[in-house]
Amino acid sequence: MIRNDCLHFRGDIPCKPHKETGVHCDACSHYAPVKKQILIIKLGAIGDVIRTTPLLHRLRKEKPGAEITWITESPDILPAAEIEHILDVSIVSIEWLKARRFDWLINLDKDRLAISLAASIAAEKKSGFTMDDYGRCRPMASPAEAEKWITGLWDDANQANTKHYMQEIFEICGYDFQDEPYILEDGKAGTIGWDIDLESRVIGLNTGCGGRWTSRLWPEDRWTALASRLKAEGHEVVLLGGAQEHEKNRRIAQASGVKYLGHFDLKTFINLVNQCDVVVTAVTMAMHLAIGLKKELVLFNNIFNPHEFHLYGRGVILAPEMDCDCYFTPVCPNHCMETLAVDTVLTETLRLAAKGTPS
Repeated sequence: MIRNDCLHFRGDIPCKPHKETGVHCDACSHYAPVKKQILIIKLGAIGDVIRTTPLLHRLRKEKPGAEITWITESPDILPAAEIEHILDVSIVSIEWLKARRFDWLINLDKDRLAISLAASIAAEKKSGFTMDDYGRCRPMASPAEAEKWITGLWDDANQANTKHYMQEIFEICGYDFQDEPYILEDGKAGTIGWDIDLESRVIGLNTGCGGRWTSRLWPEDRWTALASRLKAEGHEVVLLGGAQEHEKNRRIAQASGVKYLGHFDLKTFINLVNQCDVVVTAVTMAMHLAIGLKKELVLFNNIFNPHEFHLYGRGVILAPEMDCDCYFTPVCPNHCMETLAVDTVLTETLRLAAKGTPS
């Protein structure tokens, strides 16, 4: 007897129960029948992928025995223990999906690849976004889907929205959000000996924001001043960033005397963020890593709706100290982030650093 409907069954190689005990299907006590086949399409960006993981908690609760497949451009960030099939965006993955039929397809992206997959992959039920007759994005059917679609079309509708991202995607799936946390693994926990004083409160300063939305950048001299003053308060300060911030972080470290340990691959960077007690950052991947790792967060925001972000009660959102119309603008014509004062950021960072004990 071959039980190909079992969650453990692989089809081409031995399953885990067989490898561990030598058991075959006909005498296996680990048999777990697949009750639902669910496909999640959430391709990118990486921060959006991370903040979609709370949905896994509810799917596991509401759909016991479900086999979950997730296709994404960031497969390494997903929790392997919670997802049966994590797929990269490749021709092999796409062809495999198109040859299958799912009980429930959930597409939470609006780009061309995502909506074409949603339209072409067979499923009994579909939620989220698909493709219209002109090859453009359209919502499936529900009011929640239509609402999320409209907020992406018009800036005024987006600005009027008071729901955060997790509320929106949970409603699209027919659920109410109940503060389900991100699922984020630190796969290198305890394996790296960082030159960091963990007896002190560790403050991570993430000084970049990527190249697309440079309107979010806080001036380098402000980062230097903040780093110097936090160090003077007795805190361990670590500069965070990628290759794009490398030279800037070297300059800040030299001018302020704080630590810059370099830029790293994703998993190592996650571990570095996990050494911090407080993270100060603009809206970036580091923001989502900090939330997922349950760190206190000082979040800079000037071009997005602040209601979009849910910090789980562990942080504060700071805006420029001037009114500016740079909403969803890649380059701010008024350089409004220059009006966010170092004193303001310092006060909030010290307040959050005073909570709890060092990591």
